[in-house]
Amino acid sequence: MGSKLAHTEMEKRFAEINARPPETLTAEEAKHLAEAEAMDDGTAVSLDEFKASLEAYSGKLVLRIPRSLHKQLKEAADIEGVSLNQYMLYKLSR
Repeated sequence: MGSKLAHTEMEKRFAEINARPPETLTAEEAKHLAEAEAMDDGTAVSLDEFKASLEAYSGKLVLRIPRSLHKQLKEAADIEGVSLNQYMLYKLSR
């Protein structure tokens, strides 16, 4: 994994990539791109500013749910072979 490409090999690979026809967006991808572009106000945020904006959030959330739902989520996580936390994070992020 630590091998380096020779300059000529890198140029060859870039030329191959650049010679490919451009990809066409699907209608769904175009819709998502348009939505993202509409939200973009053109301002840039430094990494330090972004980190500072998250300082008020610990990343922990306590949530009370019915025992039956807890059981369902735990069983689904077990089937997927992941922790309950990982499973819930996946479900919440969708």
